[in-house]
Amino acid sequence: MGHDELPTLELAFPGPERDRGVAAILSGQKTALTGLLEIYEHAGEAVPQTGQRFSVLDSEGRSAVTIELVDVRVVPVEDIDDDFARAEGRGYSDVAQWRAAHEEFFQSDGVSEFLGRTAAFDDDTLVVAERFRVVE
Repeated sequence: MGHDELPTLELAFPGPERDRGVAAILSGQKTALTGLLEIYEHAGEAVPQTGQRFSVLDSEGRSAVTIELVDVRVVPVEDIDDDFARAEGRGYSDVAQWRAAHEEFFQSDGVSEFLGRTAAFDDDTLVVAERFRVVE
């Protein structure tokens, strides 16, 4: 299956944050993703499944890399650990840094506008914790 036939994945919003995420995938630093379950539900999208492949888009909407999900779990925020936080490839040294950055993003104006309200983000908030490998 070529890039054009795969479902697409967009990290954050177009711009510097997305570009840093794509670069971290390409360098091998980023091997994990976190999504807010509420966003999937609001968009009417199914939670991704292990084995699924995605074409990761850059800020220009071009395919930058193909990834394959090797583990997908829906877990409360309190279940995220330091290892997963570091696998996000954003330079987090521990889960506290991961949590602060994700709370800021998931409660940002862009996400709030999409959801029509500010998302809750506490120990019980469900996130989609995905690990992946680069395949192309």
